[in-house]
Amino acid sequence: MKLASLIICIFVLSACQTLPVITQTTPPEKTASACPNPFLKQKTTLIHAIEVHMPGGIKNAVIGITEADPATRAISCAIMTVEGMVLFEAIETDGSLDIRHALPPFDSAHFARNMIEDIKLIFFEPRGKIEKIGFLPSGETACRWRTGNSDTVDVLKTSGGLPEVKRYSGSGKVKRYIKFSGFTGGFYQSIELRAQELASYTLFMNLVEARPAEN
Repeated sequence: MKLASLIICIFVLSACQTLPVITQTTPPEKTASACPNPFLKQKTTLIHAIEVHMPGGIKNAVIGITEADPATRAISCAIMTVEGMVLFEAIETDGSLDIRHALPPFDSAHFARNMIEDIKLIFFEPRGKIEKIGFLPSGETACRWRTGNSDTVDVLKTSGGLPEVKRYSGSGKVKRYIKFSGFTGGFYQSIELRAQELASYTLFMNLVEARPAEN
């Protein structure tokens, strides 16, 4: 009986996670100058060569085409094989998702919604309220955003000057971890996204082309 109680206690404690502590040094209202900002500044079309890593050592190579507008938060995206076959195409405007084309296994609404949310997390500044601006115990500059769906997003700058983004669930578990590197010509050349949920995966995105919209 004691052993069963101990096992339950360990399980509960492992499930309860807390957010990293930020030592606040800047009032949250001073956001523009204090926070790392790896996000798009204008409407841009981006083409990435993407390597997808799935559990079990499964790897796939695809081409991702994304048009993202940070002003309206509108997104148009497509996934293609390296041979040019369109596997998935969708548009989101004003929160309304329109799936134009989807082949298995990309034909579920859950996949489409997760993909759109990943794109927003990579390219758009978080929505919601900044709660803290300061430093993590490990030394990174950190801005913590509380989003409208109970998630928390930390936008970080490492000691090497590179930005990172971490998205936490309401229980404090890391759901997404994004690393940016190779800033050239106004865009990050390499982006790594790690999704840590029931269906975990990692995306390695290498920029092929970026075309800002003409004013």
